[in-house]
Amino acid sequence: MSITDAMLIFCSALSIDPRSQAHFGKFGSYYIKGEFYFDVHPPLGKMLVGLSGALAGYDGSFAFESGAEYPDMNFGFMRVFNAFFGAVMVPLAYFTAQELKMSRTACIFAAFLILCDNAYLTISRFILLDSMLLAFTCFVVFCLAKFRNERHDAFSLDWWLWLAMTGVAIGLVSSVKWVGLFVTALVGLYTIEDLWDLFGDLSMPKTTYLKHWIARAACLIALPFSVYVASFAIHFAILQNSGSGDAQMSSLFQAGLRGNQFMSNPLEVAYGSKVTVKNTGYGGGLLHSHVQTYPEGSGQQQVTCYHHKDTNNNWFIKRAHGESFDFANEEKPQIIRDGDVVRFVHEGTGRNLHSHRIKAPVTTGQFEVSAYGDDNVHDLNDEWRIEIVDEQSSHPRDGTMRSLSTTFRVRHRVVGCLLTAENINLPQWGFRQIEVYCDQRNRTTSPHSIWNIEQHWNEKLPAGGESQYKSKFWRDFWHLNVAMMTSNNALIPDPDKEDLLASNPSQWPLLAVGLRMCGWGDDKIKFYLLGNPIVWWGGTLSVLAFVSTLGYYVIRRQRKLQDISGAEWEQFQYAGKVLVGGWFLHYAPFCIMGRVTYLHHYFPALYFTLLLFSFLMDHFLFRPSVSARTRAAVWTVAFVAVGGTFLYFWDISYGIRGPASQMGHLQWRKAWNIVDEHTPSSFI
Repeated sequence: MSITDAMLIFCSALSIDPRSQAHFGKFGSYYIKGEFYFDVHPPLGKMLVGLSGALAGYDGSFAFESGAEYPDMNFGFMRVFNAFFGAVMVPLAYFTAQELKMSRTACIFAAFLILCDNAYLTISRFILLDSMLLAFTCFVVFCLAKFRNERHDAFSLDWWLWLAMTGVAIGLVSSVKWVGLFVTALVGLYTIEDLWDLFGDLSMPKTTYLKHWIARAACLIALPFSVYVASFAIHFAILQNSGSGDAQMSSLFQAGLRGNQFMSNPLEVAYGSKVTVKNTGYGGGLLHSHVQTYPEGSGQQQVTCYHHKDTNNNWFIKRAHGESFDFANEEKPQIIRDGDVVRFVHEGTGRNLHSHRIKAPVTTGQFEVSAYGDDNVHDLNDEWRIEIVDEQSSHPRDGTMRSLSTTFRVRHRVVGCLLTAENINLPQWGFRQIEVYCDQRNRTTSPHSIWNIEQHWNEKLPAGGESQYKSKFWRDFWHLNVAMMTSNNALIPDPDKEDLLASNPSQWPLLAVGLRMCGWGDDKIKFYLLGNPIVWWGGTLSVLAFVSTLGYYVIRRQRKLQDISGAEWEQFQYAGKVLVGGWFLHYAPFCIMGRVTYLHHYFPALYFTLLLFSFLMDHFLFRPSVSARTRAAVWTVAFVAVGGTFLYFWDISYGIRGPASQMGHLQWRKAWNIVDEHTPSSFI
């Protein structure tokens, strides 16, 4: 079975039109070139993409831009590498079903459901992270089932092996996407219940019970965390060159990257210097402004924090109004020191960094920060006092402001509030950039109210030379994870734009939506991400059927009517906890998330429903009242229905050639946009 699936997926991987390639390939390019980048997902999956490119002999020069023609490169191998993870799901489903005590026929049917789901096949054919996430999710469930079956032989070699493998699997899945935390929660809930049951065993010595706690803490907490941290350690070790994601990290981290411009930074900052100002909070950005104004409040020019480098991040540091601005004729630049009153003047617009007693747009309890006036039009609200906080280098802590290493607060001279950026996103009118406000709470220790000079230009000062600063791994690790979380939270639907790819979680269980994977022109090979309807509908109905059956059994057992044996009842409950619980934990969070959602977010949850589908078929067909002939007939119909539907929708996974209008026979539901381009909005 697994070989068949591998052949189906591997062969199809080689036949994809190169122009339909998804964008995750570019992350592999970054690893091959060693250029630092930023993404909202942990690094393991993208490192594996980079590994596939390296094994294929790819040099990292292609940007994997949508619609671009491929150069002469072995992209087919990269797809085969990715497709391998999709193929692995099939044997994992079989062996997991086996560990859940299903019959051989049910185990084969579980694997067949994975094999014949068009959505799983399609997603595995592209260089994406989803097949890796799915494979590792399947691996976690398999390891958990193996460990559970060793529960009567605690602390044996096999018991330790599968407990440790469960921890490794958790670390792997969490290092690909944070969605892996949902299956981690499933393992955690099982572990809590298991330890509670052990607590009730009065015959167990307390020392043995303590060993159970220590074993689980070591294998299910410390080991997964070690795997997760190791993926970031390798990530930092490979990406040692300056790249597109530098601005997401601290200035000291960037100073350690090869190819950045920081070695040309003059060390000490003077009046007249042009600088970029970095917020030191985890995930903090660069102080930024642009010509757009606030739609409410003062209506003055917006000031934000921005995570990408451009000229709108550049500011001049000038003296307070009434003092000399003639920096060009000064023989010796005056170095800025602790307590100095300065103005920050935006290079692009000439506006002064400004604050006043007007409510901030989002954090309404604090004051708005804007850009206002110029050298001629001004007031005292343009002036700020520098408060040196720390010197993170070997240089003396003498109150001198230095680039990169000196951290400082910026206190408004009139109001007394602190310039702050707390990773709160502005609405779309602010381009979803980070809100900057003036905090009147005087939180002097908050990292979001502390800043440092990142880039520094001043022709009158000598270059500082090669950086002698090095950031600490744990700070970089935490900083990057907070930046990932902040960016993830910013991925919310834009009400001003129609997203033809996005969908609502309510549409997923009944397959009320599909997703176009590429351009839809008549001359293109088109791929449509749509599940096998029989598979998806059967999986969803199995959840309802299990809940109904569980309720029926509970009521009957309350009346002392035993429909199934005690061992079978225990296995029925356990399977329900793992499979229905796994489905719920992977599906429910998306129903309450504010971020934009897509059909592929349902794929991990789907896996649990397919195992449940097989489990319930097995459970009902192996009742004494069901004859062998009836059982064989039902299984035959189920296999034929699943396989036949897969073949019927073959083209959407292997490529629609010619006009999509010819595919009307595949559009079983009006909500699907195979033929017509529209936003699927139907629940049913």
